Amino acid sequence: MQDQTAEQLPLGMLDESNPTPLYLQLQQSIEEAVRKGSLKPDAALPGERDLAKQLGISRVTVRKAITGLVKRGVLVQRWGSGTFVAHQMRLEQPLSRLSSFTDDMSARGLSSSAVLLSRSIGPASPDELMALGLSPGDLVSRVNRLRLADGIPLAIEHAVVPSRFLPDPSAVKQSLYAVLHEQGYLPNRALQRLHAVLLSAEQAALLQVPPASPALYIERRSFTNAGEVVEFTSSYYRGDAYDFVAELTINQPERNQNDDE
Repeated sequence: MQDQTAEQLPLGMLDESNPTPLYLQLQQSIEEAVRKGSLKPDAALPGERDLAKQLGISRVTVRKAITGLVKRGVLVQRWGSGTFVAHQMRLEQPLSRLSSFTDDMSARGLSSSAVLLSRSIGPASPDELMALGLSPGDLVSRVNRLRLADGIPLAIEHAVVPSRFLPDPSAVKQSLYAVLHEQGYLPNRALQRLHAVLLSAEQAALLQVPPASPALYIERRSFTNAGEVVEFTSSYYRGDAYDFVAELTINQPERNQNDDE
């Protein structure tokens, strides 16, 4: 199917007599086309030169408008490919539930997939020794993957598992937890820590967002019923697609017996 472009779907005309700056008018025109469905997710926009010629404005104005829409998540820039209408996908992920990426996407009716970046077996690094509670010389299996939902890249995962729990990292095709379950080592609780980061150029390219885009970095240590650390996973989640949600409760003050008197 041929890519849908703004040339095929003309944008609203810009009015130089309007006190609203031209770049804001262009932003509004593009947003209206997206809202009405004239520009659909993944529709490609013409290059800056072509769009400026089409609308009779400067390339500086076009660039300013597009930059603002990229920052707001309306458009995405894929380096080497161009500018596209973004998928308006935002996922809420409860922090109180331990589940796999595959199960999370399935529960939302999305098709999950993974692109293998690397896998290996080797001695644990000092950081891995500490995180997994291992002894020097112990072996770990490492699996690095790009995780996608309906073909959209959402996260980069780096999983490290003691080799006694995962002797063959090539067994992980989709869900790591499914493989651990088959081995009898399904985790039943986990500790997570997260903070905001900016993606490197390499990470951004994998996630199809501009370099230095915001992301959530999450480290998770998962434990078996016996209390052993079965997994140490560090992940980078796209900040424009994920909202992490935590449910909080308020501790009620203890009632003093004298209050009833």
